Amino acid sequence: MPEALLQLAGLTKRYGGLVVVNDASLDVRQGEIHALIGPNGAGKSTLVGLVSGTVAGDSGSVRLAGRDITRLPFHRRSRLGLGRCFQVSSIIPGFSALENVALAVQARSGSSFRFFRPARLDPALNSHALRFLEDVGLAERAGAPAASLSHGEVRQLELAVALATEPRVLLLDEPLAGAGAEETERLIGLLNGLRARFGILLIEHDMQAVFALADRISVLSQGSLIATGNAASIRADPEVRAAYLGEDAIA
Repeated sequence: MPEALLQLAGLTKRYGGLVVVNDASLDVRQGEIHALIGPNGAGKSTLVGLVSGTVAGDSGSVRLAGRDITRLPFHRRSRLGLGRCFQVSSIIPGFSALENVALAVQARSGSSFRFFRPARLDPALNSHALRFLEDVGLAERAGAPAASLSHGEVRQLELAVALATEPRVLLLDEPLAGAGAEETERLIGLLNGLRARFGILLIEHDMQAVFALADRISVLSQGSLIATGNAASIRADPEVRAAYLGEDAIA
């Protein structure tokens, strides 16, 4: 069995008397896409924050490649190999696609952001950045302003930026949100092509995409993980069916 690159154990987050995430445990293995699904208000965003370091937990632990990162901030987790694509785009619209990725390459190298504008003319830096655009099928749009990219291309660019941080685990927060059918198909193909290189924790509402991509699926309901398994077992689980009552994706 492949090693667990990301391990969550007993994560709990309370806001006053409200338990938003309750004793959540799961792992993500090398070469695996592990999807996290659940209805709105289930606690997915909070759990993502606990994993990425943007939310401080009340108890439990997060381990990355065997190292305890529970108390580390987001930027430290990133440097240790946790890459994240945010639900809300963090792309800089006024920069080209290449410049956005070059900024991430430079940040990974430890250079200060204030040196970015002259550094973007560095052929070695741009060559490195272009490689990540090639990985996501966006090399031909390298010089295009990010503001001119289609919604699907922005998602591809966000993934290229995440790859530029040289992650071991990718945390993808609704990467297909707002994508049309053609864009969704392209992004599914892209993620399938990248899966062998990382462990991927995928948070996604598009259930057809989840079932097409995920090796394992964990279901979060009212802050608690109620099931983990492959697509067939999740579809058949009566508790999952009850949690998704009326949702065609599980029926």
